[in-house]
Amino acid sequence: MDLQTLVGMARSNGASDLHLEPGLPVALRIRGTLGTVGEPVPPNALLELARGVVGDHWPRFLERRSYDLSRTIGGVRCRINILQTSRGVGFAIRLLAAFTATIDKLNLHPDLKKLATQPHGLILLSGPTGCGKSSTMAGLIQEINSTDTRHIITIESPIEYMFRPKLSYIRQREVERDTPSFEQAIIDALREDPDVLMVGELREPETMRLTLNASETGHLVFATVHSSTCVEALQRITNAFASELQNAVRSQLADCLLAVVCQRLRYRTDLKIRVPELEVLTPSYAVKNFIRTGDFFKIIQVMETGAEQGMWTWQRYQAWMEKKRDWYVPQSSEQAEADSVEPPVLPAGPAPLGPAASGHTQPLPAPARAPGASSKASGRIEIEPVEGGLNELIKKLGENS
Repeated sequence: MDLQTLVGMARSNGASDLHLEPGLPVALRIRGTLGTVGEPVPPNALLELARGVVGDHWPRFLERRSYDLSRTIGGVRCRINILQTSRGVGFAIRLLAAFTATIDKLNLHPDLKKLATQPHGLILLSGPTGCGKSSTMAGLIQEINSTDTRHIITIESPIEYMFRPKLSYIRQREVERDTPSFEQAIIDALREDPDVLMVGELREPETMRLTLNASETGHLVFATVHSSTCVEALQRITNAFASELQNAVRSQLADCLLAVVCQRLRYRTDLKIRVPELEVLTPSYAVKNFIRTGDFFKIIQVMETGAEQGMWTWQRYQAWMEKKRDWYVPQSSEQAEADSVEPPVLPAGPAPLGPAASGHTQPLPAPARAPGASSKASGRIEIEPVEGGLNELIKKLGENS
């Protein structure tokens, strides 16, 4: 048993998730439905598989009884969680999209591109687990990367999509590998001259507080939160704080909020793919007032009549989806792999922080296009990582001129 074979089987069946549990058959989630295939998996085989994946960080797994990492397996970018259960050691593996995540390729409404043009403020992406929040976030980051010269810092746990810098300068940090925590990474980021900050997930009140502060200090901040509606996302953030702090938090939210996007997936039988449907809240004067006063339930009525302010209810968005004809359907696996946005993983630098550091031990395929290419049409220079450092880059730029 090896992960490459299992991931390859999951990919060929169009699965979004792969689950391995001792004594149970392999489980695949296909089009949102979970099903099993094959014979029960031996516990010892999964234990050895887990040891091989975790490697030198096995003591960390024994301490926490779980371990998160991301890795490219058989050409597929995977988010992996290894967990201790009553039966032994199991795996929960999310197969990420092999194509470049953009607003158009994710079949999202083009209005979302406007969010990527904002200079500062907070944009929340919400939805249940497995609804595609990470892909939508990647699409927004890619939109900025393709259209503007900004310094982007991402803080993730673990890193899911690897970005190749185009017009923007992108740094990606993985919690427990490159930084000890979300909180420390946000504090660090404010000293690193970012234009755009991406926070993988808002879980703890301190992370929420620092994220709100960052959005108030002239940065464009993207963050994800688990909720089933836009209003619930705002309530979840507010209720995470002590009651005596909630008035101040609501005022911060009202001042810095640019949009809340809630997402869920719907399977289209005609296209044989799952497509996202959205609910979008933008902060009109009335919405800001209701946030400050804590009257969240009144926001729902404002969304019903807020189409001109860029708001979308589930019903209104579904009506747009019914009229849409130019759907993007992912290509075959071979073509999609060639279209991947992932650059090669660079060799590790200084020693990782503490025993919790995880590693991307399998190199990603090298990009097909030579680095340092310039965009003559726009007059901007697309800078990608090059061997030889700054001197080599200056030499290449001199040759192009």
